[in-house]
Amino acid sequence: MVDTTVWDEVGTNNVLRVLVVDDHAVVRTGTRQVLETARDITVVGEAGDGIEALALTGRLEPDVLLVDVGLRDESGIDVARRVITTHPDVRVVMLSAHDEDELVRDAWEAGVAGYLLKTMPRDKLIGAVRAAGRGSRVLDPVLSARGARNEGHEELLNASRLTWRERETAELVAEGLSNRTIALRMGVSVRTIEGHLNHVFAKLGIESRTELVRMVLTRGIS
Repeated sequence: MVDTTVWDEVGTNNVLRVLVVDDHAVVRTGTRQVLETARDITVVGEAGDGIEALALTGRLEPDVLLVDVGLRDESGIDVARRVITTHPDVRVVMLSAHDEDELVRDAWEAGVAGYLLKTMPRDKLIGAVRAAGRGSRVLDPVLSARGARNEGHEELLNASRLTWRERETAELVAEGLSNRTIALRMGVSVRTIEGHLNHVFAKLGIESRTELVRMVLTRGIS
């Protein structure tokens, strides 16, 4: 699971525009219904294949493209790769029933902003899509946990390195400081600190401040 205190915080007044790409109409409808329970997310369109996805991306200009890996006409990862090349401002997130390591790795190497499983609880899905739209790279907690147990998947957990500001925020959290105290020390707003933490949680694939503290104190962060 993902810590909703970090991922589910609305950090902007702008509405996040999402395009859902899946070859099953029922899945598209269900995903739309879940996402649109959030007041800051709107599904601007649905596509059933890669060609339609590319066309709608150019016409609707979504912020986030939510793509199934197993499209009928081609791999969702290939679609993601083409969208990332032709529309670099669009954040592409895979939403898949498949959790094979090779697929996850291929998607990450294609430059996606995230890889989520369709088994993810609805509130966590909303939070993850929101985080991806803000600029974070997100990995389903099930995959993060598996990667943490498998030394060969370390690159998935550290695919996006922390900035020096995010690292400083994480270290101050480990010292037991509150967001407000950290903001005062760093000379920024509390909202900025919340944004840094949102990125830290997403990049490290962790669920809570407690986990963050444990990671900093036992292994450090890089």
